[in-house]
Amino acid sequence: MTADTLIEAPDVAQPATGWSQEAIARCVATVVRSRRATRAFKAQPLGRALVEEILADAACAPSGANIQPWRVYVVSGAVKNELTDALVAASRAGTAPAPEHFPEPLPDTYRARLADFGARYYASLGIERHDTPARTRQTERNYAFFGAPVGLVFSIDRRLKAHSWIDLGLFAQSVMIAAKARGIDTCPQVAFAQFHEPIAAHLQMPADEVTAFGMSMGYGDPEAEVNRARMPRERVQDFARLLGFGD
Repeated sequence: MTADTLIEAPDVAQPATGWSQEAIARCVATVVRSRRATRAFKAQPLGRALVEEILADAACAPSGANIQPWRVYVVSGAVKNELTDALVAASRAGTAPAPEHFPEPLPDTYRARLADFGARYYASLGIERHDTPARTRQTERNYAFFGAPVGLVFSIDRRLKAHSWIDLGLFAQSVMIAAKARGIDTCPQVAFAQFHEPIAAHLQMPADEVTAFGMSMGYGDPEAEVNRARMPRERVQDFARLLGFGD
């Protein structure tokens, strides 16, 4: 993006007319706390203009020195279906590198949370622990964006450092919050990262980009049991140290 194509972020710092700061805080808290990783979607379509609104809001996310390192490919319809077919084929062929989502050995605290997630997730789907075929079928639903009408693939310049990846995460979180504020559900999916080669070929990514993760977007199915699974969060006292407050 060149200097003459940059746009100024909208000035929305002032509360909307008639809204108190407390009301705004409650609204934001409701949106943030109601966001869930949604893994079953209705067939209801999502229009391009609405997706562009969400991305425009998310583009106000912060980034170091305002370099805005995020890139996102938004797919729907036949393009999304063709990408899904390519990823399922790559998965079944076993040609993708093994996923490296977590280090080995994974520290015990994180391993316990990972095991708890797996137990809750597969229980909500009615899949037994040793039912490998069923687990494989569910994994492949990742590549179909869990039936969502819109899929997003997030990428970043592979030459950038860890701090820029944090910026990408801030942008993705902003996408999810902006979507939820409009009643639209999402699911961030690291499962796409291991399939960079077929994704890059299908979406014609530049050589300097690398796939970071994917995301499903649409209207979640409230009747699906998997969408009712609740994942616990640590208390503030357990993950934060508040210093110097005098209380």
